[in-house]
Amino acid sequence: MSDTAYPSSTSELAQKRRELSPDTEAAFQAFSQKVFAEGALPAKVKQIIAVAVAHVTQCPYCIKGHTKAALRHGDSHEELMEAVWVAAEMRAGGAYAHSLLALEEMQKAATTSV
Repeated sequence: MSDTAYPSSTSELAQKRRELSPDTEAAFQAFSQKVFAEGALPAKVKQIIAVAVAHVTQCPYCIKGHTKAALRHGDSHEELMEAVWVAAEMRAGGAYAHSLLALEEMQKAATTSV
């Protein structure tokens, strides 16, 4: 992936986003802080989950940001890589599970063309 595929996250762009929709920006930031706060799940675990989900959603900003946050919360490199592998399996698992849809259509086509 080229670093030029996405704009750099700059303070100027963040400020522009806040200016264009300040109430929504504030609500999103409050929501984010609440979601990642200590709770039934420790913040460390929440960041591991975020790293895995970021890989499934393929958001480069989230991958970088949550990896940094996870490391700050004490997640190890091994834990993070294992989370990425879990995400990879789940992404591949979705394709595997949905292959039943294609197989079903193939069966329908085979029975109607006879």
